Amino acid sequence: MVIATYRFPSGVDAGRQAEIIAIGQTLGSADARFAGREQALAACRGQVLEVRADGDGARAQVAFPAANTEYDIGTLLTMVFGKYSLAGPARLVDLRLPPDFGTRPRFGIAGLRARLGVAGRPLLMAIFKPALGLTAADHATLLRAVADTELDLVKDDEILGNLAQAPTRERLRACRPVIEAIRDRRGRDFLYAVNVTGRADTLLATARALVAEGANALLLNVLVYGYPMLEALARDPAIGVPIIAHPALAGALALAPDHGIDYALVLGRLMRHAGADVVLHPARFGSLPFSAADESRVITALTDSDDHWPAVFPGPSAGIKPAIVPALLADYGRDLVINAGSAIFDAATGPKAAVESFFAAMDA
Repeated sequence: MVIATYRFPSGVDAGRQAEIIAIGQTLGSADARFAGREQALAACRGQVLEVRADGDGARAQVAFPAANTEYDIGTLLTMVFGKYSLAGPARLVDLRLPPDFGTRPRFGIAGLRARLGVAGRPLLMAIFKPALGLTAADHATLLRAVADTELDLVKDDEILGNLAQAPTRERLRACRPVIEAIRDRRGRDFLYAVNVTGRADTLLATARALVAEGANALLLNVLVYGYPMLEALARDPAIGVPIIAHPALAGALALAPDHGIDYALVLGRLMRHAGADVVLHPARFGSLPFSAADESRVITALTDSDDHWPAVFPGPSAGIKPAIVPALLADYGRDLVINAGSAIFDAATGPKAAVESFFAAMDA
């Protein structure tokens, strides 16, 4: 079974709405016109498990047969919240899934640590800055500026697509010799997450071509392209590299308090069950408004103990500076990918010294 929890604000009849969800999101009709089909219809029907007060509103739990889905995130979301999301004030705040539901991350925390040969500390990732206006050769120049550090990953900015100023393959070709030199120097891997963009009918082929040309990690704007695209990338045997999920558009789904889907699902459980290895999210200490409670729930959803499903890396982002690293580690431990752009590539001290400042902050 899939168990979904909804929160309704004051003034909404939560019990009635839960019954509407249980029928409307499964059978779609309570009219039993098909004699002899009662058992089959009952097997598809949602069931209200609980309705209880919650502050000035109420919560309701509804159980759905997992067999109503194709065990993917697309049919899951269509079932638990699809049409009903248009019905008025209601927020999807939790999902409990069967052990085998979704697409497993290829790496997760354990696999990515093994791939990079890093244990016992957070991973550090840089973002190429400026985001736009650079050539492929400029990207290689930026990468050479941090080549003598212990930086673990670098990624494209999510805004940068396959643009004429620096086509994706040209960026990869320009950076590959630097990546290989970094790997040879320190005897462990270094990842460059290339932003995969384009129309849906070409995106998988683009990702395969990039990996065939040497891309060793991918960045995907998951909420723009959809969880099913993330699942397709994570399942494809011709890809097989770590996938970093960017949170672009998450606020449109999660920010309104009485509508949408909770951040812990949008950036947490759903990303983890769609195959992401690293999920970027705003840090409460950073430049975007993000509450401590939201950040804690996202990180818990990505890393909590689950015997059936790998934990994946949270990636605190947006305005990350060395000064806030000790607080991040104190709150959430060391299973983090610390993600910084301007604080590295725009640092007055230069990118190399900035990276070293982040590592010093980890040891503070």
